[in-house]
Amino acid sequence: MPDSMRPPREEGLEAPQRQPLAWQMPEFYDQDALHSEMARVFDICASCRRCVNLCNAFPTLFDLIDASEAMDVDGVTTDDYEKVVDQCYLCDLCHVTKCPYVAPHSWAVDFPQLMLRAKAVHFKQHGASRRDKWLTATDEVGRLAGIPIIAQTINGITQTPSLRKQMEKHLGIAQEAWLPPFDDQTLRKRLKTRPLMGGDRIESTSRTHGKVAVFATCYGNQHEPRIVQDLVAILDHNHIPWTLTETERCCGMPKLELGDLQSVVEAKEFNIPILSRLVDEGWDLLAVVPSCVLLFKQQLPSMFPNDSAVAKVSQAFFDPFEYLSLRHREAKLKLDFTRALGKIVYHVSCHQRVQFNGVKARELLSLIPNTELEVVERCSGHNGTYAVKVENYSHAVKIAQPVVNVIKAAMPDHYGSDCPLAGHHLAGILDDSTVPRHPLTLLRMAYGIF
Repeated sequence: MPDSMRPPREEGLEAPQRQPLAWQMPEFYDQDALHSEMARVFDICASCRRCVNLCNAFPTLFDLIDASEAMDVDGVTTDDYEKVVDQCYLCDLCHVTKCPYVAPHSWAVDFPQLMLRAKAVHFKQHGASRRDKWLTATDEVGRLAGIPIIAQTINGITQTPSLRKQMEKHLGIAQEAWLPPFDDQTLRKRLKTRPLMGGDRIESTSRTHGKVAVFATCYGNQHEPRIVQDLVAILDHNHIPWTLTETERCCGMPKLELGDLQSVVEAKEFNIPILSRLVDEGWDLLAVVPSCVLLFKQQLPSMFPNDSAVAKVSQAFFDPFEYLSLRHREAKLKLDFTRALGKIVYHVSCHQRVQFNGVKARELLSLIPNTELEVVERCSGHNGTYAVKVENYSHAVKIAQPVVNVIKAAMPDHYGSDCPLAGHHLAGILDDSTVPRHPLTLLRMAYGIF
C-alpha cells in the first residue's frame, strides 16, 4: 500500500520513550522556562486525570485547579506548583504505566523528569532542610551507627514513643512512621572473611556470566543484612560464585529524590569505576533494594547518556529475581524445594515495576509446590523518605490502604515486598504484630537452607 493511502498513525501506541535528563544545560535551571513547561504539562494532566489514584501529586494538582477561580492551570499560582512537586517521589509509574501522552506522542509528557527538574531547581536555589539532609545522609549516619553503642542509642531513641514525639515536633519525622533500626553487626562485618570464590563452577547463559558481585546498598549493609545473606545463600545453593563489591557509597537515589544532583554525581564517580572493573572481570551485578538497581539501570544512564562506563554497569545490573529467572530459563537454577509456603501476598514495588522486567519474583515463587501467590501491583506509599515526613505520613497511609486491604482479606501465611521499606511500612499500618518477609527470604525458606 502506498504511504499516501495508509491511515494516519495513532499517537501513544508505542512503548514509552524518554529523553536524557538535560541537567547540565543552563536552561535546565531557568525558573521561567521551568514554570512554562510545568503549566503546559499540568494542563494536559488536568484534562486527562488518569493518574489520579497513583500518588498524592495528582490529587494535589487537580484540587488546586478545581479550587481556582478560573478552574484551569492559569488560576494556579507558580508558588503552588511546589505543593505538587513535594508530593512526587519519582516512582515513574505515571510515565511507564498510565500516561498516553509520553513520547513518541507529540506532546511528549514526562511528569517524573519534570518533577525532578523542579526539585533540582529548588535545591539549587534553597538547599534542603536539616531533616531532609539527615534523612538522605545514609553514608554519614551509617558510619556513626556502625559503632555498637551509637547504634543502640539511635535504636533506643527511635523506638521510644516519648522521644519519637519530640522527633516529630522538632525534626518533622512522623511519630507513627516506621524507621529502620541500625544493625551494629553490619553485612560487611558478617561477611568480611568471605573469600572470593573461584571460577571453576561458573556456567554462563546468554545474558548472565554465572558469577555475581553484590552491591550491598546502605540498607542491606546497615539495617537489614539478613536479606543480603538470604541472597548469597540462594546463590551458594545454586553454585553461583559471588563476592561483595570491595566497597560502596550510597547509590545516590535519596539525593536524587531531593534534587541534589551534585551529590548523585559524587556517588556515581565513586561507585561506577569500582563496578565497571567488576564487569570487565566478568561479574554480573545485583542489589537487593529495587531503588538502587533502578538508579544504576535507568537514572544514571539518563543523566550520563554518553558515559560508556555507566552504560556498561547499567547493562550488567540485575534485580535479583530477574537474574534468577534468567538462570531458570536456561535450566541453571535448582528447583529442589523442600518446604511449601502456603499463601503469600506479594507486593511488587514501584521501582521494580518500572524496570521493564515483568514480575519475576512471582514467576519463581510460583514454582514452589503447594504455594499460592496473590500479587498486588499498587504503591505501598513508603517511597524512600516520603512516608517518614510528618506532612506526608497520612498520605502514605492512604496510598497504602488498598495493599493493606488485600493482606487483611487474604489472611496469608506470609506477605512482603521487593522493597523492604515498603514491607515494614505495610506491617506498621496493619499493626497486628505480623512480620513482613522479603521474597528472597521466602525463596530461601522454600529451599530449606537455613
